[in-house]
Amino acid sequence: MDPHHAPPVAASASGAQDRALFDRIDLHLIRVLHTVLTERSVSRAALRLGMHQPAVSTALKRLRELAGDPLLVRNGAHMVPTEAGQRMLEPAANVLRAAETLFTEARSFDARTSRLTFRIAASDYLDPLFLPRLVADIQRQAPLAKVEIHALTREGDYRAQLALGEIDLVIGNWLQPPEDLHMARLFSDEVVSLVSRDHPAVRRGWDQAAWLAAEHIAPMPTHPGARGIIDQLLDGMGLQRHIAARSAYFGLIPEMVAGTRLVLTTGRRYCERVAARLPLVLLPCPIAMPPLLYYQLWHARSQHSSSARWLRERTRDAIAALQPQDSHFPPTHLAPPQQARSEAP
Repeated sequence: MDPHHAPPVAASASGAQDRALFDRIDLHLIRVLHTVLTERSVSRAALRLGMHQPAVSTALKRLRELAGDPLLVRNGAHMVPTEAGQRMLEPAANVLRAAETLFTEARSFDARTSRLTFRIAASDYLDPLFLPRLVADIQRQAPLAKVEIHALTREGDYRAQLALGEIDLVIGNWLQPPEDLHMARLFSDEVVSLVSRDHPAVRRGWDQAAWLAAEHIAPMPTHPGARGIIDQLLDGMGLQRHIAARSAYFGLIPEMVAGTRLVLTTGRRYCERVAARLPLVLLPCPIAMPPLLYYQLWHARSQHSSSARWLRERTRDAIAALQPQDSHFPPTHLAPPQQARSEAP
């Protein structure tokens, strides 16, 4: 046998085997693979896929045979992906995203007929009316589409979720937005403090020292060691406030403030919304702080997607529709200027 002919034969046989393997894989299996590896649980994957658990188990068995690897193994009380399974997670997400947009992108996105699922991760310290308006706008313009609103939590890694296609858009505020993501600025907001109507500062005002010594409430850090934006700004000035309470539930903080001497310092738009329904007062912050900047972030993988661009436009429009007409504080919510400034340095 001529040794020069051996490699093509071997390559041909290998190629035939690869094609045979590929022919046994369908998009449904890829979706099961991605969901099982993401959820790290057959039962949770079944719920998310709308399948019976035995059917997911059968699909997972087939995937294990195709991969020659268990893909998901038990580690104590939990299941974790194997190294091979972990390596397959991002390619599986890419395949699903490509399949999802294969024909809709070719036809150009039509909101009226789209059955896509739009996945948005957002902070809950935005204008309380924003997400309800955004969801209503999406449902009105894309009645067959689905919407998922995900929390930005200390357990989540939104960069990885964007890269894997698990979420489409992230909305929040950052001092310095991540440079590895695409972004668009949505709006800026003035920093103010929110207190109970009975708080002493409403009558006496406060200076920098009094504000720093007050009993502040802040959200829980997004991850161990993380600093919120207000505290990052104070760090840069060499200042530190007294944080007496923290809450993982930002939406409940105004209720906590209303019945205590706690002080919440955040964006004016959020404070104005909650002060309209609770016995709360907005006070200027005696420390000059730059405006809070809010952005929407997305991954390069969806930069040119017409459906993703449509979602970003809806986000921008929903924010714009809620922009206040007057840049001043409503007089019913703000302490009189002469009182608020009475002890200013």
